[in-house]
Amino acid sequence: MKNLILKYKLGIIGIFVGGVLGYAYYHFIGCNSGSCAITSKPVNSSVYGMLMGFLMFSMFDKSSKSKKDV
Repeated sequence: MKNLILKYKLGIIGIFVGGVLGYAYYHFIGCNSGSCAITSKPVNSSVYGMLMGFLMFSMFDKSSKSKKDV
């Protein structure tokens, strides 16, 4: 379990940051009419933020990229 956490630590941090920012977007901006698919409910915007946070932070993980021989 510890190896898994260390391997994906940037992704886990991205999930946390994305979830907080997704909820903040819902709280401060949101959708007044309720017809917006992502921002109409706090769960939707938080999960979307978590997904985007994971994808964004995992881009910068150098350990998962393959190294080329020169």
